Amino acid sequence: METVKLYYADAFLREFDGVVVDCRPQGKKWLVQLDQTAFYPEGGGQPADHGTLGGAMVLDVQERDGVIFHTCDRALTVGEVVHGEIDWARRFDHMQQHSGEHIVSGMLCAAYHCDNTGFHLGEGSVIIDYNADIPWEGVLDIEAQANRYLWENHPFEALYPSADELAALPYRSKKELTGQVRITRFPGADCCACCGTHVAYSGQVGLVKFIGWQKFRDGVRLELLCGQRALAYLALNWEQNSAVGRALSVKPGKTAEAVERLLGEVQSLKARCAAMEAQSFASLAQEHRGAGNVLLVQPAMEPDAVRRLCDAVSQNCGGRCAVFAGEDGSYKYAVIHAGQDISPLVKEMNAALHGRGGGRNGFAQGSAACTEEELHRFWAENT
Repeated sequence: METVKLYYADAFLREFDGVVVDCRPQGKKWLVQLDQTAFYPEGGGQPADHGTLGGAMVLDVQERDGVIFHTCDRALTVGEVVHGEIDWARRFDHMQQHSGEHIVSGMLCAAYHCDNTGFHLGEGSVIIDYNADIPWEGVLDIEAQANRYLWENHPFEALYPSADELAALPYRSKKELTGQVRITRFPGADCCACCGTHVAYSGQVGLVKFIGWQKFRDGVRLELLCGQRALAYLALNWEQNSAVGRALSVKPGKTAEAVERLLGEVQSLKARCAAMEAQSFASLAQEHRGAGNVLLVQPAMEPDAVRRLCDAVSQNCGGRCAVFAGEDGSYKYAVIHAGQDISPLVKEMNAALHGRGGGRNGFAQGSAACTEEELHRFWAENT
C-alpha cells in the first residue's frame, strides 16, 4: 500500500498523526512505514526531512515504489497512532533553496536556451550546472530579475496534467517522463517537472544570491544561496567588510578603494625593501671578498633571499659559502661552492643538523632544525 503524501497537499504542514503500518530492524536502526506522512523523502536533488515520530528520532526518509520508509533510532509499535513533527527549520530552508533554484534556473535556461544538467542542494549552498557558456555578468542580471520576481510575490502552482496536457506544456525536465507527472510552476519564471517541496509564494524565498561561477564541462557551474542562507552570507560579509573599514579608517563602502591604495603602498615598500636588501647583500659580499669558506647566520628571510645572499657572497669569497637564516630550531639554508660536488657534505650536514634538502652542481638548499651553536660546531669541523 502506497503511503499518503501529506507534504504535497500542504508543504507547510509541520505536525501530523499517522498509523504505524510496519516496523522492521535495519542494523541498529528501524525502518518505519506509516499510512500517511508529512516527512519528505530524499529525491529530486532535495535532502530528506528530519524530525520525530512519537519518541523516535527520524534520521532519514526514503521512498521505494510509492512507499515511504522513515529511518528511526528506535522501534515503534505496529498499529499504534504516532504523532510526527517535522524539523521545520530544515524543511523550510530546503523549500527556500529549491524554489529559488527553480526561479533562477527557469530564467537562465530561457535567456540562454540551455538546460539545467545538474542540481545539488547541499548543507552549505546549492550547486547548479548548465550546458551553456553563461557569463558572470549575465548571471548577475538574472539574479537581479529573480529578486524582483520574489518581491512581486507570485504564487506557486503544482499541476498533475494528463498525458495530452503534458505533451502541450513547455516544461523543463532532465529526462523523458512516463506515468503521472507533477509539474511545478512559478508563473512567468519557471515550469518544471519536480517532486520536491516548495514555498507557497515567491516572496517566501526572500532573497537569491549567486556566490560562485566556474567553467564546467561544456558549460558553467554556479553556486547559489537563497533565503536565510543568503541573508547570513551577506551579514557575514558586511561584518567582515566593516572590520576592514575600521582597520583602514574608511566607511564600509570605500574599503575596495582603500585596499587598492594599501596594495600600492605595499608594492612600493616591497620595491624599496628589495633595493635595500640588494645593497645589504652586496655589502656582505664585499666584506667577505677573498675570505675563503664563509658561514653566515642571519635573521629569518624567504628561501629565495637566502639563495641570493649565498650566491652574492660565494662569487666573492673564493670558497664555499653557507647561509643559515632563522632562529634556533628553524633555519632555512643555502650552500654554494662553484665547481665542486657538495652532495656528500650536504648529506652529512642534514644528518647532523636535522636538516632536509639537497641540490646539484655545487648548490644545495633546504631547512635545518638545529641550534646556532650546532651550526658553528659543524662548519668548524668541516672547514
